[in-house]
Amino acid sequence: MKKILSTLLILGCVTTLTVNAQDAEKKKKEMSPEAKAVMKEMVGKYDANKDGKLDKEERAKISADDKAKMEKAGIAGGKKKKAE
Repeated sequence: MKKILSTLLILGCVTTLTVNAQDAEKKKKEMSPEAKAVMKEMVGKYDANKDGKLDKEERAKISADDKAKMEKAGIAGGKKKKAE
């Protein structure tokens, strides 16, 4: 009886974790139409090698005004530095 209850509890936990991970992945990929338009504009403006993406050097050249525009659209930021 204890083995059955333990198995059911573990299955419930695994299912919950899987569903939560899938929901988080969906939310991460969704961009508003405004954010998509701003991103398209920034790629068109700063993509020097025309690969359709902004690499580290290209992102470094983004002006403060454009960074503010991206932040307002909810697409600025990226990786945050760890506190030391």
